[in-house]
Amino acid sequence: MKKYAICRLRDRKTVLWGGFLRKSPNFASNQTQFSMKTRLIFLLLFSVTLCAQSQQSLIPRPESCVLGSGTFVLGDNPVVECADAGLRGMADSLQAKLRSLGFPGGPKSGQIACRLQNSVEGQDESYRIVVKENKVMLEASSRTGLFRAGQTFLQMLRAGNGKVRACRIDDAPRYGWRGFMVDESRHFFGKEKILQYLDIMAALKMNVFHWHLTDEPGWRIEIKRYPKLTAQGAVGNWHDAGAPARFYTQDDIREIVAYAQARHIMVVPEFDMPGHATAVCRAYPEVSGGGEGRWKHFTFHPCKAETYDFIGNILDELFRLFPSPYIHIGGDEVHFGNQTWFTDAEIQRFIEENKLVNETGLEHYFLRRVADMVARKGRKVIVWDEAIDAGISPEKAVIMWWRHDRKHQLLKALEKGYRVIMTPRRPLYADFNQDASHKYGRVWDGYNALENVYAFPEPVLHLARGYEKQLMGLQMSLWTERIADTKRLDYMAFPRLAAVAEDAWTPETGKDFSRFMQRLPLFLDFLDGLGVYYYNPFNPSATPEPAGPQKAAAEQ
Repeated sequence: MKKYAICRLRDRKTVLWGGFLRKSPNFASNQTQFSMKTRLIFLLLFSVTLCAQSQQSLIPRPESCVLGSGTFVLGDNPVVECADAGLRGMADSLQAKLRSLGFPGGPKSGQIACRLQNSVEGQDESYRIVVKENKVMLEASSRTGLFRAGQTFLQMLRAGNGKVRACRIDDAPRYGWRGFMVDESRHFFGKEKILQYLDIMAALKMNVFHWHLTDEPGWRIEIKRYPKLTAQGAVGNWHDAGAPARFYTQDDIREIVAYAQARHIMVVPEFDMPGHATAVCRAYPEVSGGGEGRWKHFTFHPCKAETYDFIGNILDELFRLFPSPYIHIGGDEVHFGNQTWFTDAEIQRFIEENKLVNETGLEHYFLRRVADMVARKGRKVIVWDEAIDAGISPEKAVIMWWRHDRKHQLLKALEKGYRVIMTPRRPLYADFNQDASHKYGRVWDGYNALENVYAFPEPVLHLARGYEKQLMGLQMSLWTERIADTKRLDYMAFPRLAAVAEDAWTPETGKDFSRFMQRLPLFLDFLDGLGVYYYNPFNPSATPEPAGPQKAAAEQ
């Protein structure tokens, strides 16, 4: 192990020993149970074991890894070979990454080759890696699978300082949707941070970036047809309504989407409606459905043809920017700001004429109409779990279950035939605190500790018994009310995102939290190299919690 890693091991002795001591709450008090000699021998053996298993220090943990004899050493100028000309770009990219690692290897590597191989069975992302002393073969039945294999091989090299023990890895993901959501409506972080997160997601084999770009505080996407969306709607953030306008140009969006595609990550935008539309409606009040007090302009007007024309025109531009087959349209918390719906004569007449019963029926009508609009454009909507009862066809919609305290919503969605993505706020909302000592994030009957994140989704899977094929996967969602800068953004995301990556990739039989914690230090080293400021579960004082902003008094 490198010197830096050895220092880290000392910092993390509580956790490492705790794994052997059945998570004793106080390491110091347990020291008296062992002689000094025994403790030193035990820790030394453990360190040696870590070194011997460096090639297995992978996050997410692969489905199968069989060790062989011998060691592959990366040379100073490695070459990635491939017979398929269509793979040359991918091979060149991997080759550049290998050469950039900078490990002191031998003068020449053994052969490194990649190929498409139909004998690799399983999902599109399945792959195989065979490592011998003089050869490494990356195999998959798809380009995506080969990319995942390359990311695993890079991890193995980083773990072994350029050396990889002979082995065979056969691997495939547990779920097809392995997502991460970042909210940039409430606070904006910019292109460089998003590109960095895409790199980290690729290393963790995550494949969906859910981008929350519209909400109450700000609209963050340039729409050519409606320039006031950014000229006015992008002004302000969660804690400062007068902050200068910040948004992504369409060229920015195209660059980020292309960057994600090169890493086999799908970018799914969110255009929130009919609620959480404040930024839109203050820019174009003619489509506003009202609201009261702090919820002024919270909803779209649900009855005007002009509203749906407006939405359709925006969708056309979004679909030219985002090739994803999905768009998230929100559908949550409409009741916060629909007070005007109860008193507006036009709205009440519309409810009566269309036999919608009440304002909830009108909300459902809105969602069905937009879902139909999206379907005609060849896409599907994703909606938060409030929309389960809206009557949208399961052929046109995916449900994102987020209300952890309403587990019946998960079961109801499955029973109605919807495919479901799991992102319950407990434990998968990353704006929740991760330690009892933290004070700036959210707390709801506890906090989202790393261990609780890692335990998911097993605690809820009994609800999906018989409906397993409808579970698309899961994601971590990072809301940013109390996150105004990239330092705090990183701190709330990591290392919990690594746990979510393993939740979504590794089968239940391969998960073990104590072993995950043994592998985690190498991932934290990787983050260190990127300049990421994370919560250190092994030594919390090394990375104190960054402060988060308070809401302006006038907005509370």
